[in-house]
Amino acid sequence: MKLTYQDLLEKMTNMEMLAIPPEKGEMGGNFSSYDRNSSYDPSTDTYSQWGANRDCDGYIRMEKDRLVAFEMEGPGVIWRIWSANPQEGHIRIYTENEQKEKMDMPFRKLFERYAYDESRVEWPANFPELMPILSRGRNRFIPIPFNHYCKVTLDPGWGEFYHITYTKFPSCVELPEYSLDMEIEVQTALAVLDRKFYLRGKEAYEANQLENTLVENLTLNCEAGEQKILYQSDKPLAISGIWLLADEKQCAWEDLEKLRMEIYWDGEKEKSVSCSLASFFGVIKESCEYRSWPVSKTERECAAFWYMPCKSVIIKIINNHNIKLRLDFRIRYADISMDEAEQLMRFHAKEHGTEFAYLEKERFEKSGDRWPDWPVLLCKGRGRFCGMHLVVDNHFVKPENEAEEWWYGIADNKTIDWWWGEGDEKFFVDGEKFPSSFGTGSEDYIGYAWAAEPPHVYFDSAYAVQNAVPLDGNGNTSLLRFHICDAIPFQNQFEGFLEKYNDNGWAVNATCEYTVTPFWYVLHDGNQVDPYQ
Repeated sequence: MKLTYQDLLEKMTNMEMLAIPPEKGEMGGNFSSYDRNSSYDPSTDTYSQWGANRDCDGYIRMEKDRLVAFEMEGPGVIWRIWSANPQEGHIRIYTENEQKEKMDMPFRKLFERYAYDESRVEWPANFPELMPILSRGRNRFIPIPFNHYCKVTLDPGWGEFYHITYTKFPSCVELPEYSLDMEIEVQTALAVLDRKFYLRGKEAYEANQLENTLVENLTLNCEAGEQKILYQSDKPLAISGIWLLADEKQCAWEDLEKLRMEIYWDGEKEKSVSCSLASFFGVIKESCEYRSWPVSKTERECAAFWYMPCKSVIIKIINNHNIKLRLDFRIRYADISMDEAEQLMRFHAKEHGTEFAYLEKERFEKSGDRWPDWPVLLCKGRGRFCGMHLVVDNHFVKPENEAEEWWYGIADNKTIDWWWGEGDEKFFVDGEKFPSSFGTGSEDYIGYAWAAEPPHVYFDSAYAVQNAVPLDGNGNTSLLRFHICDAIPFQNQFEGFLEKYNDNGWAVNATCEYTVTPFWYVLHDGNQVDPYQ
């Protein structure tokens, strides 16, 4: 199978592809600068220094004075490169076993330029949505394909912290040859995609602008404590949009946390979606307006654009308020064949707090070898992990002593060590003992950086959002990270964790509690296991 560069760009926005079961040989993960002191001992099946936290400069190996940051055989594609502090040391990218690098530029320029030539002045790339700066974090979502081999090295003076996110395709896939001298039509295609990202949640997803779809407007009057069916269909279809329309007189946005949604596919007794409407739309009561590619919230509506095929469906709403509420929804769907419905995966979203399910809980306590891993998603079957909505309740008493520097101080000179997000993401796929995704910090995983230091800001983008955060970090934070092009495929099992260093009660009158809603697809073939029932 041959994929063009345009095909790769299509994967960055096509929600329908998420429901296609992954082929054998398809893999996804992340290379990063995580602390190499964290290790696994197969002789004892235990982990050592699993919470090691010097994540700024780890590497695979050194080649003379250059560190090797990424190396793998193809066919594959690098989707995302991120750094907290890129500097002037060069990044060099080699593909197809060639001795001559395909890219050679100062690491910092990677997030500012499309190409680089020291002999002339280069214009900035001007792809602000493909190369967003999110609260100090530098991101680059411009695909770098390779067929046989790819290596990324960093020269001395490159900076601190990196992530390189990839997909590896089955061996039958043929990809275009990567070069910085891409044809002008490729740059044009990138510009089109950049504008598409800017219009996320708007133009392309308005309910009346997609062909071959039907739209139903639904009104639900729900008594206090009542559970009602919002939508039901006994025919195969694919939902591609769910809107909740604002009516301040009847249902304010702050009501969403006490309204739950449950979705049952194909006549099954077990629900595949179970979360508050707030989490389904990626918000809490403090959230500002935002737009991402899969979900959004504006003054007039919340919207979700997950592609959700099925043979039949029941959507229920549960009103946990003590008052009657009127809810106005809009659902967009398209008819599909029964054969197509049977071949595609089902969408899942499950809101939960601390839930260890089948894991040996004592290993995750502070005396255990798996601390500080905190479970985000534990599931079995064949599917794709597509991201999460993370809510952090981090409250503390403001210190009486004034800091020498602004607010609570800087780095190690603080009056209170309140920061919750040092923890790395660790994603274990198909029973692997060492995670194929091992990050450098919770904010780094999302796409921002240096979040222990104020000021704390709102941001949104196609794949990463912070729509609620107190100005001084003292309160509730709402974060979203989506894997669309870089969705993580699994054939039989996925176990995803975030490190959580702070206890739920980490000091007197201080709390740090996580609530997460993971989003994933899984094939309903009888082998799937969802522990969040």
